Amino acid sequence: MIRLLLLLPFIGLMIVPFYNIKEPLLLGFPFFYWYQLAWVPLTSLLTYIVYRSVRDVE
Repeated sequence: MIRLLLLLPFIGLMIVPFYNIKEPLLLGFPFFYWYQLAWVPLTSLLTYIVYRSVRDVE
């Protein structure tokens, strides 16, 4: 069940019309760019969480 967390980055980045906008800006970057860049550490964190929870079970 915890493995479903790995679908979040896939779903969050798959729906391009959701984040294909310029506003709001963050440090001068349009939303389109910083939204995608925000998923990089978030995906790493989710992968770590799933790994730690599945590692002890199997």
